[in-house]
Amino acid sequence: MSKINLMEEAIKIRKSAYVPYSKFPVGAALKTKSGKIYTGCNIENAAYTVGCCAERVAIFKALSEGENEFIEMAVAADTERPVSPCGACRQVMSEFFNKNMKIYLTNLNQETKVVKMEELLPYSFGQRDLFSS
Repeated sequence: MSKINLMEEAIKIRKSAYVPYSKFPVGAALKTKSGKIYTGCNIENAAYTVGCCAERVAIFKALSEGENEFIEMAVAADTERPVSPCGACRQVMSEFFNKNMKIYLTNLNQETKVVKMEELLPYSFGQRDLFSS
């Protein structure tokens, strides 16, 4: 699957978003090492903090199916510039993505910014911080 197809999958899954409060649907498509694609859309809740972003939905779906090696991800929203993941998503992404993994940030016009995980969250908190002496 090409990066264009991955971005198209992210755009397509936006239609499944549950966003009655923000009216801001976001889609994500995550490619695993096995070649499988996991999609996710944001899901809101009246208690705002318990909703879940598209990026985390896709990651959690893949993990729940036993996938834990990821190749690339696309994130799409109806924004003027390519959409960027929130801080919570960046932290989850940094837990599971290689620092050099490519992430395609895009909008409905497929204007795209390609970043590596390390660029999204350059000084991330991780396992090494929990067990330092």
